[in-house]
Amino acid sequence: MLSTELIREGEHIMTVCNACRYCEAYCAVFPAMENRLTFAKGDLTYLANLCHNCGECLYACQYAPPHEFAIDVPRTLAKIQLESYEEYCWPRPLAAAFRRNSLLTAGSLASVMVLALLGATRAVGGQLSRTNPAGDFYSVVPHDVMIAVFGAVGLFVAVALVVGVRRFWRDVAGAGSTMPSAGALGRALRDAVTLRYLEGNGENCTAAEETRTPWRRVFHHFTFYGFLLCFASTSVAALYHVGFGWIAPYGYTSVPVLLGTTGGIALVIGPIGLFADKQRRDPALGDPAQNAMSASLIALLVLTSLTGLLLLVLRDQRLMGPLLIVHLGFVLALFVTLPYSKFVHGFYRTAALLKYQLEDQEA
Repeated sequence: MLSTELIREGEHIMTVCNACRYCEAYCAVFPAMENRLTFAKGDLTYLANLCHNCGECLYACQYAPPHEFAIDVPRTLAKIQLESYEEYCWPRPLAAAFRRNSLLTAGSLASVMVLALLGATRAVGGQLSRTNPAGDFYSVVPHDVMIAVFGAVGLFVAVALVVGVRRFWRDVAGAGSTMPSAGALGRALRDAVTLRYLEGNGENCTAAEETRTPWRRVFHHFTFYGFLLCFASTSVAALYHVGFGWIAPYGYTSVPVLLGTTGGIALVIGPIGLFADKQRRDPALGDPAQNAMSASLIALLVLTSLTGLLLLVLRDQRLMGPLLIVHLGFVLALFVTLPYSKFVHGFYRTAALLKYQLEDQEA
């Protein structure tokens, strides 16, 4: 549950902002705020997840620290975001995973996954050394084993994400809300995939006072679309295998390999770029409690991508078997942590954007 102290802080800040309204043109948060006279927990959760943390409002605010009112919208909403992730996650006992999500946790989980896969491979008679045709991943981890493991993990992750978003929507949508029209849904998805509100007031994302750059938005795009390309690669490979009976390995110019290679490169550039950009950004714009969580997700994304690209280059070598196990271990660790990492912000933010369009539809 959101702490009482944080709810009071959020209510105070939004009440002051609602009286001032100087920042109303900066992003969707402020028009949504103006639709409210009071700010209950559901309202604050909605506004917090609608915020893209562009930071423009902090430097525009005459009441920002060190003023005695101490109005810091980006940091306060970031704190509420984190507590909302914990509140809505499923299963609830895993809420603490958001606070404990660090590089050490990510590394330990990946190591456990690698050891588990190594044990399973030996148990089913998989060959770690190259005794079968080059690039034959299924000679290392049999296809049925891979499907069973990743199918179970994928199902768990999907259920956890759906339950979390449903809990979030139940709190922020309110009773009696109407179904969004096709136009409202389309506009919400457009704003989500284009990261429209990372532009701040239309002059790029704020990195510090009087400093605006496009890089935070650019690197978010690399990360988002890199992930989608890798997912598309896996989906096409599954279609090839199940639908057409075309068994891996696939050629370097095949659709799955081209999609996966492009996505993997993007998932190296994007997360590393985001990490570097964050080091240069004003710390006042974010919540320090999320730094470790962001770093662990970035590390898993980069290591998953790098080992995947390396596996593609070395798939004809004897190192293929051990490298495949390491790569799959990172993939599993990434997937298991997705519902309890910074990754969930994309789902909640998209739902908040849909709520924003729904309010506009009902106005």
